[in-house]
Amino acid sequence: MTTSIAWFRRDLRLHDHPALTRAIAAGDGVVPLFVFDDGLLAGRWRSANRTWFLLGSVRELAHDLADRGAPLIVRVGDPRRIVPELAAAVGAGSVEVSRDLGPYGRARDRAVAAALDERGIAFHAHRGAVVHEPEQVRTGTGGPFSIYSPYRRAWDRLPLRAVLPAPEALAGRTDLDPGRLPDLADLGFAGPTADPAHLPMPGETAARARLERWLEADPDRLDGYAARRDLLGVEGTSRLSADLRFGLLSPLEVAARAIRPGEGARTFLGELAWRDFYAALLFERPDLIRSSFRREFEAMAWRHDPDGVAAWQAGRTGYPVVDAAMRQLEATGFMPNRARMVVASFLTKDLLVDYRVGEAWFMSHLVDGDPASNGGGWQWSASTGADAHPFFRVFEPTLQGERFDADGSYVRRWIPELADVPDRFLHRPWSMPPEVAAASGCRIGVDYPAPIVDHASARWRALAAFEAARRG
Repeated sequence: MTTSIAWFRRDLRLHDHPALTRAIAAGDGVVPLFVFDDGLLAGRWRSANRTWFLLGSVRELAHDLADRGAPLIVRVGDPRRIVPELAAAVGAGSVEVSRDLGPYGRARDRAVAAALDERGIAFHAHRGAVVHEPEQVRTGTGGPFSIYSPYRRAWDRLPLRAVLPAPEALAGRTDLDPGRLPDLADLGFAGPTADPAHLPMPGETAARARLERWLEADPDRLDGYAARRDLLGVEGTSRLSADLRFGLLSPLEVAARAIRPGEGARTFLGELAWRDFYAALLFERPDLIRSSFRREFEAMAWRHDPDGVAAWQAGRTGYPVVDAAMRQLEATGFMPNRARMVVASFLTKDLLVDYRVGEAWFMSHLVDGDPASNGGGWQWSASTGADAHPFFRVFEPTLQGERFDADGSYVRRWIPELADVPDRFLHRPWSMPPEVAAASGCRIGVDYPAPIVDHASARWRALAAFEAARRG
């Protein structure tokens, strides 16, 4: 009997899974495998929230595979050793994977492929992590894009491959030790840092339910996406980002099902294109994992401001929309994109702190934390990335709050000490007269902090620093 290994990584699903489909076709039996990678779990982007979500998703995947006749083999350790040893032990003819586009994953896969080759075992990487692979979306001269708008136009022109069905049955190996699925403590975490009641339910079943709810149960949600996605006090976004990050949903299936008339659908598809764009940027420039796309800004005179960073992390900057977003992140492991841009602008422009500080904080908390998308988003806000927000356009946090949380529901939800502040002062609580502050039970500097920085002065400081770096 010829065996193929289907090595799951960031593709924890059965629907539209080219690598699994190939593994089934390549032999008479398939051995599904998942390795809890020590290098990732304890590495630079260590996260209790993401590991909690990952563990729950692997648990459901194991159940679904067993129901179809192929028990999931679970191992903990270094896949560069585990995968070749297991492949040799089961007599595998090939190892089939979904292609990893990140620097760590590509280096790991090269090492695994070389070790397999020494044993005469093939290693095949298949598409599945993005809608369109980086090599497919190219300029007229065949190079990569560094500007989103022309990238999007080229992305839109590409046809979508057919969506693959989930297998109904698998010919598995029941003679192998599946291993024990670890718990969170085994992986080095006492528990998620977010409130579990606020975390999304892991697993493909829950992800597909979220997709159905977004696309079908309430069509107005997608139709109104363009108008509602930036409104902080409503559920205006799909909340599918963690599902896409762990491959509980195929990005191609999501894109194919979202193609319909209307500005809402086009805007939503644009977010999938942004996700592909950032993945392609990191694929072409692996150095972006640690450095700026615009090299002149590597000379930026970023400030060392531990007190400011601590206030930003804790949601105690004195700017309500910034603080509400940071408290939401701490409590839920999530933050809507508009809020991400606001808090990133505040850290990098108002406080003039290196974007990598914020990038790391987000990666430690976000359930959907992805090195390409998170890093790309931070560099966009910090004006150091490809097609980034121009450095001379600095978000005014008070105006952002007034525009995107006009009724104050977002701020009041996450900052209870501001719950009774009148609407006209909610986004500028420091401007309350003493008698209004007393009546609302919110004394600035006592119950809620005064602004830690003056935005107008900070803006001019940031402009001078960026201009100095740009001039070399």
